[in-house]
Amino acid sequence: MAFTDPQPAESAALLARAQQGDEEAFGRLMRTHYEPVFRVVHSILRNEHDARDVSQEVWLTVWRELPKFRGEAKFTTWVHPIAVRKSLDLLRKRRRWFDRFLPFNTAVDDDASTPAVAEPTTETNARDEAETSERNERLHRALDALPPKHRTVLALRELQGLSYEEIAAATSLPVGTVMSRLYHARRQLAQKFKATP
Repeated sequence: MAFTDPQPAESAALLARAQQGDEEAFGRLMRTHYEPVFRVVHSILRNEHDARDVSQEVWLTVWRELPKFRGEAKFTTWVHPIAVRKSLDLLRKRRRWFDRFLPFNTAVDDDASTPAVAEPTTETNARDEAETSERNERLHRALDALPPKHRTVLALRELQGLSYEEIAAATSLPVGTVMSRLYHARRQLAQKFKATP
């Protein structure tokens, strides 16, 4: 889910006060936007502790850079690239790939598109759970094999629902590069998932 401004008028007033150095206004602004920032960071890092640490760094950066914010874009649009950059910085600094990654919904279909069938037995449920668990494990292994640059655009598109333009702004890449990386990420994921035992 992309960032949203729940109450734009109130956020604008808080933002103006925070830019003047009002710590209470900044605190309220941060509380309003903390969870969406955390969700973006967590979707990239897939580790709650790292995501909380990086989120704090994001807000420290926002506080430091806030006087430079000119309001040419929405506040959330301005914060988003900071969150992505800080997340990627952590990965580069530690020279490691993502520890975990939230699997995409690997269920066959939503209930709405599945015809009604008789209530499954306990044995059927256990078998289905085992198959789903095995599929998720295979997906995790396939995702772990993707390079971070591909995994990042995949997370921002598939998990956060960002447009190509928003991903480009968040990663400081041209839109064409975003599209190319996303294409390669999906293709590699499908190949690796198929090849993963």
